[in-house]
Amino acid sequence: MSALTETPTKTKKNKLELKRRTAASWFIFGALLLVVIIWLFPFWMAIANALKTKEEFVASGPLSFPKHPYLGHISKFWGDVNFSRKLLNSIIVSTLAPLISIFLSFFSAYAIGIGKVRGKTAILGLFMIAFTIPQEAMVYPLYIAAKKLGLYDNLLSIVIIFGVLQSAFGTYLLSSVLSEFPEEILEAAKIDGASSFKIMRSIVFPLLMPTLLVLATFLFIWDWNEFLIPLVLLPSNDHQTVALSMAYTTGQWTSDPTARAAAALLGATPSIIFFFVFQRTLMRGVTMGSVK
Repeated sequence: MSALTETPTKTKKNKLELKRRTAASWFIFGALLLVVIIWLFPFWMAIANALKTKEEFVASGPLSFPKHPYLGHISKFWGDVNFSRKLLNSIIVSTLAPLISIFLSFFSAYAIGIGKVRGKTAILGLFMIAFTIPQEAMVYPLYIAAKKLGLYDNLLSIVIIFGVLQSAFGTYLLSSVLSEFPEEILEAAKIDGASSFKIMRSIVFPLLMPTLLVLATFLFIWDWNEFLIPLVLLPSNDHQTVALSMAYTTGQWTSDPTARAAAALLGATPSIIFFFVFQRTLMRGVTMGSVK
């Protein structure tokens, strides 16, 4: 009798637990869906208004989708700011600067995390301070240095500056991962006669690759959206980046919201495409990047 009475009781408990889990799952799904809608809303506004004429915007408002898509604002902005050139400049900066950052970060973090250098806590503290310094405090010294080195109004100056500045964050991130690297793997490699360079190249680097790809993705997006330092160091139109082209809309385009929407759409689309192309790499690095 006891077994018969316990079985329905367990069944009821399992059903209640299943209902609770289902309710919690639907709540989480709804919350995430709301976050996605909030995140996509500005992009939707840019698309909807960039494809309208000024007259249609006044008649139907900013939330309606255009009845007859109009590409005139996009083509006009593209030609007025020489967007092809600015797009190329941003690609150069956002590709080369992260490569420099990852190169410097990897070797610095290897020395701190695997090499076990003395005073690594103080060194990591200095790196943490370095990437928290506001750009406004560094603009004038960087401007003077670029002038004296002949790198003013040169994309190379932005590549070097971003590469070095972002390496502080990269070193802090990678050293925290490498400090947890399994000692057994390193000791086994040493017993097999592997040199320090071979251990770094054949063991540590491949295992750290997912984390490096995550870091590269974030650095690309950060460097793409940088505004203040390029604004100061790149005065020529031919050397400016996509982020600086947005400043063009504060002039003659200010009175036309559809034109500004077209500019915002062109400026944001490349980084969004890059993110979606590498989202699998990003998620794989988040889930596998920690070495344990």
